[in-house]
Amino acid sequence: MLAKNLGLRALERGHTVVFANLSSALADLLRQESLPAVERRLRRYTAANLVILDESGYQPVDARAVDLLFQIVSRRHEHASTILDELTLQGLGERVSGAACFLVPLVDPSENMIAFDIRGPSYRRRTRPTPKPPPPRPPKKRA
Repeated sequence: MLAKNLGLRALERGHTVVFANLSSALADLLRQESLPAVERRLRRYTAANLVILDESGYQPVDARAVDLLFQIVSRRHEHASTILDELTLQGLGERVSGAACFLVPLVDPSENMIAFDIRGPSYRRRTRPTPKPPPPRPPKKRA
């Protein structure tokens, strides 16, 4: 929600914003049939002032998809903003063995990045109260 609100604020100030689910963005790039088509589609993710890649959805990610994600991040590095949420990075690291080499530069404090460590109870992981059972129906009267 925080990333979405930052994106909305950027739009209000006249910036271009791309918001995508990471799995959908990578699937979109992988569907392209030729290298020029991939390059054209990559421009969608690299030309915007702000790109927000939200939750990965924990879909399987192969090495080619990780390479495409690296292309997006590296082409935007130092000239445009990119938001990757913790679930995206955490999920990617757990699902792809080669992702470790990709994740290290992202979390290196010497890079031009800001990491927000938000601690506290998660709204998504809250325990929901069990619903009360409906009141019993009165018995039907027989005529």
